[in-house]
Amino acid sequence: MSDAFKTIGLIGKPHHAGANQTLLSLYQFLQAKGLTVYIEQRVADSIDLPDAQILDLVELGKKCDLAIVVGGDGNMLGAARVLARFDIAVLGVNRGNLGFLTDLAPESFEQPLNEVLAGNFVTENRNLLEITVHRHGIVKSSNSAVNEAVLHADKVAHMIEFEAYINDEFVFSQRSDGLIISTPTGSTAYSLSGGGPILTPDLDAVSLVPMFPHTLSSRPLVVSGSSEIRLKVASTNDAHLQISCDSHVILAVMPGDDIYIRKHPTPLRLVHPPGYSYFHVLRNKLGWGSKLY
Repeated sequence: MSDAFKTIGLIGKPHHAGANQTLLSLYQFLQAKGLTVYIEQRVADSIDLPDAQILDLVELGKKCDLAIVVGGDGNMLGAARVLARFDIAVLGVNRGNLGFLTDLAPESFEQPLNEVLAGNFVTENRNLLEITVHRHGIVKSSNSAVNEAVLHADKVAHMIEFEAYINDEFVFSQRSDGLIISTPTGSTAYSLSGGGPILTPDLDAVSLVPMFPHTLSSRPLVVSGSSEIRLKVASTNDAHLQISCDSHVILAVMPGDDIYIRKHPTPLRLVHPPGYSYFHVLRNKLGWGSKLY
């Protein structure tokens, strides 16, 4: 019987046969241990478990001690934006490609999951971003991001103009394709492709990475995670701008808008099996060289 977690929520990758099979195996494994198990509503219909208890993602976050997300990093990001609001631990089973945030292999999850259920695990608190779009002093839209918030045009290779302020202090103005504001978690995602630095997850920091700036002097900037970042969009831009949150949620931006990016008040609580190493993940996923001696 588990000591660390009593109530488990299972979250999947909708309409994915491999993920559904893993969810079914997890459900049977956890039920055999006498644990209370809930299935997330979006995937319950595709799994043949007529007696399963079904909850939507918000209710699952409220009721469960541990959420197990089966899928790729995209599924983890979508679940994390909701689950970070609740006091719940989150663990990933990789049914995607890279799997930076999903530790367990679907074909061999039993032994490491047993360790986690027994209380033998590594905990990481991953900061999220909270993004709000203000127009004439009124909040028009808001959302959160685990990886990054990106200001950009809706067309490829389209120059935009904006100013950046940190804690109300002017930092720079820029003409570029946009700006990536990244958490340490997101520093190995889109920000990395844009030439941004890798930030270890324990850092309370945020990076600002310009996208194809029209200058020779622009460089990525790393600031305190507690900073309030404000992007003021120039009124000379056209009306087709947006903020992308983890490439999943789109917030419309108009010329003259102010975009505020702050640290989300509650972090995501990730749990990893014993022996987890962030640098091992980097070597494994990004192809860094192994030891020479």
